[in-house]
Amino acid sequence: MTDSDKSLLQARAGAARHNTSVEQSTRRVPINLRQSGPTPVEMLISTRVRKSPYWHLAFEAGCWRATVYNRIYHPRGYVLPEDGGAMVEYDALVNHVTMWNVAVERQIQVKGPDAEKFVDFVITRAANLIKPMHGKYVILCNEEGGILNDPVLLRPAEDEFWFSISDSDLELWLQGVNVGKGFDVSIAEIDVAPLQIQGPKSEALMADLFGPAVSDIPFYGLMEGNLNGADVIISQTGFTGEKGYEIYCKDATLHAEKVWYGVLEAGKAHNLMVIAPAHHRRIAAGILSWGQDIDQEVSPFQCNLAYQVPKNKEGDYIGKAALEKARDDIEAGNSPYELGMVGIVFGGEQVIDYSNDFWLIYGADGGDAIGYVTSPWYSPELETNIALCHVPWDMRDVGTKLKVALPSEYGGEVVDAEVVDVPFRPSVNPNSREVAKSRGSDFVD
Repeated sequence: MTDSDKSLLQARAGAARHNTSVEQSTRRVPINLRQSGPTPVEMLISTRVRKSPYWHLAFEAGCWRATVYNRIYHPRGYVLPEDGGAMVEYDALVNHVTMWNVAVERQIQVKGPDAEKFVDFVITRAANLIKPMHGKYVILCNEEGGILNDPVLLRPAEDEFWFSISDSDLELWLQGVNVGKGFDVSIAEIDVAPLQIQGPKSEALMADLFGPAVSDIPFYGLMEGNLNGADVIISQTGFTGEKGYEIYCKDATLHAEKVWYGVLEAGKAHNLMVIAPAHHRRIAAGILSWGQDIDQEVSPFQCNLAYQVPKNKEGDYIGKAALEKARDDIEAGNSPYELGMVGIVFGGEQVIDYSNDFWLIYGADGGDAIGYVTSPWYSPELETNIALCHVPWDMRDVGTKLKVALPSEYGGEVVDAEVVDVPFRPSVNPNSREVAKSRGSDFVD
């Protein structure tokens, strides 16, 4: 071990202390960078946390661990560690087809004569470009330009939108916005619960369930369907870089079993496995996780979401002034941000499960911590560990050398790291950022 590595390990010795060397002066609530490791306590969860319509079915399918997401039980593991754990689930995703219980993606409906105007005011992209029976990945920002949520936004009808939300109380925000604005809309969660069908065999499975028209659904397109008497909306979307779909079950508290068992039965011919959301694959695709990679104090310009801030949107929206000023500052060479998100590859033992802490990042020559890892995992295809992380703004260039301090469960070593391009590996459907970049643009409509 080099002297530099030894100094970094010594720096980690005070693991219980909050790290103050990482620049977070612009945050009101700094990210907790104490390296406290696994938490060996039983989580007490009562009826204040909701069980989705699929919860009992996930447990029946072998779910052995869960987290809480949007105040709902969220399955996070089916294959036990002694049987290969999350990496067995990954193999099923990239080689076959998988089903996920993602009912935690609460569906917040905005409906009424002013639905399009209201939605246009709360998202950064142009709502009128989302045609009925289509959707888009969007972001909503606060007045300071921080990301409040990054949902998939569906438009099942001319006067109706569904925000398929990530982990934050977006319904309350939307209702609060309209108290002052008075748009002619209703805003409320609806009894719709999605399942994700992901993997290279997903199209064949979905065609068995809903007919050959599934193959005509474009990326972010929608289609109505019926499964065992349950009405559903189908979209070609998902939290991976693999081919995939989501099945939104209407009146889910009544029809959850019809849809779940219907997929299981048809899936037998395609080697279907019920798994947890595949964070290892979404990291490789460069897909962000709200609350982990981003939150309300992170700007889209810090985290590879600048393409979500169009230069040609004429209408006003929440955060527009702050975001346009930030872009002007960046283009003038004066970034308002201390940190920016990058992708890295790094050495050490294979990271094959969720991290308990935001691991610390150091410069190539050691010294104080300068950044932190948000989402690490091992990539079998690349045969290396990969991660999304926040580093100093002027250290974001591809090829920049860094070091990562691994926790004790992965040997406690300090390992070499390097900034690389994101996504780490190609996706079946390139995301909007990649498409815009290929066209020579830094934003999309």
